[in-house]
Amino acid sequence: MSTSIQDYRKMVDQPWGTMFYEQIFRQLVLPNDKKLKILDFGAGFGLTAEHYAEYHDVIALEPNEEMRSLRVQTRDYTLIPQGIEYLKTMEENSMDVVICHNVMEYTENKEEIVKELARVLKPGGILSIVKHNLLGRVMGSAVLANDPGAALALLRDDSENSLFGHRSVYSNESLVEALAGEMELTAIYGIRTFFGLSSNNEIKYTAEWYGPMLELETKAAEMEEYKKVAFFNHLIFTKKANAF
Repeated sequence: MSTSIQDYRKMVDQPWGTMFYEQIFRQLVLPNDKKLKILDFGAGFGLTAEHYAEYHDVIALEPNEEMRSLRVQTRDYTLIPQGIEYLKTMEENSMDVVICHNVMEYTENKEEIVKELARVLKPGGILSIVKHNLLGRVMGSAVLANDPGAALALLRDDSENSLFGHRSVYSNESLVEALAGEMELTAIYGIRTFFGLSSNNEIKYTAEWYGPMLELETKAAEMEEYKKVAFFNHLIFTKKANAF
């Protein structure tokens, strides 16, 4: 388990870190023949902003100074060291795509944030949210961490402590409800269904494991049974034409 932001940065370069991002990029495929305006809210180390900046105009918001200092930036994206306060100043209907990955678990004002993310999207624009999934966290605690007590605690109150503070594992249904009338849910995927359950990290550095596992994860990500127990869920919304 990562004990510092530097440890976490090292983790995302490991096979179980790169596969997480490869799944996201397979699920959120954007056309490259048109330059889109993309907002990455809570951009972290900039890996997602870096990926989409190859073809698009990306603004990355990240208030954490240490994460910014460890960011990836070989491509041209705009980094702004702020969060919700900057988001509130942005023009409505101005972005084609808004990305918010593993952010709202650590905030108390989830509904306010998601409303602001929807506000800045153009009609027809895409909102991509990646979030922790309760049943997946329970599986991870019980199997990978060998900590059934932590798994029980999660089932009791849907929350846990983490590197970034208190983490509240909110439901997909609460997100859909918060966006009702403004956004249409167009897809839900699972992320990290199997590869996070094995503690055999040595095999994960082999091509014989990595390739088939990525294909297995890609297939399972679209299957209802596995979405329910994946560590993360990826929800994609489209802004309705008559929103706001």
